[in-house]
Amino acid sequence: MRADGRLDGHIVQGHVDGVGEILSRDEQSGTTLSRLRLPEGLARYVVPKGSLAVDGVSLTVAAIDGDVVTIGLIPETLERTTLGARSVGEGVDLEVDVLAKYVEKLTAGLLPARAPEAVTGTEQGR
Repeated sequence: MRADGRLDGHIVQGHVDGVGEILSRDEQSGTTLSRLRLPEGLARYVVPKGSLAVDGVSLTVAAIDGDVVTIGLIPETLERTTLGARSVGEGVDLEVDVLAKYVEKLTAGLLPARAPEAVTGTEQGR
């Protein structure tokens, strides 16, 4: 992107933050819903409708519940990426949105210390 361009879309850099596991794949109305288990510590950076790169493909998060995230894969994504060949039980490289990491670093010490909480399914509509 050019420096004078409009920033839009998913903000990932191509760095692997951890390896997740494919828990399930379910076909629904032309979309494959995949549930992935996130490695410890990454759920805090993932929000519904936010971005998550899976094997280098930046995708929109459909839902998150604890350390399990659901992503939707359209046929074009399945055909043009390695994600179409991935099976339940396989590991996938994950990268979270870099802006969440910046926010965490810049706000460190501004709030009372407490254990980070993952966004749960009940918090998705907020």
